[in-house]
Parts: sequence; structure tokens; C-alpha cells
Amino acid sequence: MFFTMKEITRWLGITVFEILMWLVSLIITCILVLVRIEWNLLQNWSWWFFIGPVFFADVLNAYFCIIIFIRMYLSGVLKPAALRLLWSIFVLSLGFVFKFLLCKKLETHPNPNIDFSSVLAPIFIIIQLVVVRACNMN
Repeated sequence: MFFTMKEITRWLGITVFEILMWLVSLIITCILVLVRIEWNLLQNWSWWFFIGPVFFADVLNAYFCIIIFIRMYLSGVLKPAALRLLWSIFVLSLGFVFKFLLCKKLETHPNPNIDFSSVLAPIFIIIQLVVVRACNMN
């Protein structure tokens, strides 16, 4: 069973444009990481450079979420605008924490001071929130 785009956008609380931004940044990040790992190029560069496109997509996503909030607020839809802004800020902040911890983990790989469970904890929280949201939708 495949989910429709309408279901995905309702459950995740994001638009199709935001999904497209995330996918493009993920593809660029995967290509950069592939260049580093498989072809042994750019080995002396920091991991922050390779994860940078995903951070840039988060900044653009936050910018567009603020624009959507302002437009919804000006049109008089106050409660859904505030709920959408809170949801977006929460998901974006958890995503930022995950990417930040992942970069810190990759930078200190020979001396791991961060566990993978703590790196993945924000993702688990996002998954739980999406499940709760999906149950409330139906």
C-alpha cells in the first residue's frame, strides 16, 4: 500500500514544495558524501561542508514557514497558523539537532564521545509525533 501525496502532506504537516526542497538537498548531500567516501576525494574537508546542503534546506524551509504563517495570520486564520508554525518549528529544530549531533559524531569518529542512540533520539521523537498526528487525523 502506497500513501498518496495528500496523506503525506497532512500527516507530516508540510507542503509538497518543502518535500521537494528536502529531497533535492538530500540528493546533493548523498552525492557529496559519495565523493568523499568512495572516491577518497576531499578527505581533509570537514563533515560540516558535506552536510551543509541539508542545513541550507532547513534555513529555506524555516523562511517559507514564516512566510506561510504571516500570510495565514493576515488572512485571519489565527489558530491553524499558530499550530502550523509550532509544528514546523518543532520538526525543524529536532531535525537540526539530529544533523548537528551527526556532524559532531562524524567529526570525532576515532574518539566517540556521542552515542548513536543520542544522535538518533530526535528522529525517534519526530516519528512518535508523526504517529500521534496520523492517529489524530483519522
